[in-house]
Amino acid sequence: MPELPEVETTRRGIAPYLEGQRVSRVIVRERRLRWPIPEDLDVRLSGQRIECVERRAKYLLIKAEAGTLISHLGMSGSLRLVPADTPVAKHEHVDIVLECGLALRYTDPRRFGALLWSIDPLNHELLRRLGPEPLTELFDGERLYRLSRGKSMAVKPFIMDNAVVVGVGNIYATEALFAAGIDPRREAGSISRARYLKLAEEIKRILAAAIERGGTTLRDFVGGDGQPGYFQQELFVYGRGGEFCKNCGSTLREIRLGQRASVYCPRCQR
Repeated sequence: MPELPEVETTRRGIAPYLEGQRVSRVIVRERRLRWPIPEDLDVRLSGQRIECVERRAKYLLIKAEAGTLISHLGMSGSLRLVPADTPVAKHEHVDIVLECGLALRYTDPRRFGALLWSIDPLNHELLRRLGPEPLTELFDGERLYRLSRGKSMAVKPFIMDNAVVVGVGNIYATEALFAAGIDPRREAGSISRARYLKLAEEIKRILAAAIERGGTTLRDFVGGDGQPGYFQQELFVYGRGGEFCKNCGSTLREIRLGQRASVYCPRCQR
């Protein structure tokens, strides 16, 4: 599933080509996504000038003059720019055609993503209860420490909770906990303030590094320019269960935690 760095990579890739452009039409070939694409999306968006492309958590907000298109890439979705006359392949469900001759094409083999319309996107039911963005001053170790008090849940699902902080998905939670030396199985409420301060720093550092490298290439993900991400080359633990630890040489262990695969080093993380 595309995580925050992959979504931000997509935003950075498509924004320069969309902002200031006018939509000539919207072609919907398949409406059956996680939630049905609105029947009147073509009417609402056609003729509109796109003002900006923003991101909130894993949602892309394509803001036009009269409203905002909320996009989520789901499990396997992608948004990329192509010439409007590019032949359509399988699973390419939507084209947002621009007057400049390009089209923003939405592809989603599993159809688990979303394209929704909202006049007030930040108060949309999908967005209004989200926690702070991890790369802002609203998120820090003090917040993690405060919200974790009294919680018996494991620390990994705790930092993946979107009400605590958005965008820390499985890949980057695994990597951040390794970098901070914290066992992902530890009870969230048992971890000290000092260790949470370190963990927050590592979350910020790793997410920022992943964004700069274009995200992590996992199966179907490519950025808005059609190019893959390269952060996977720098992963220390995610997806490496049974291999050696790059720090100490121990064998990395893979477990199930919160219904997700989780890899950690039994020597480096405690």
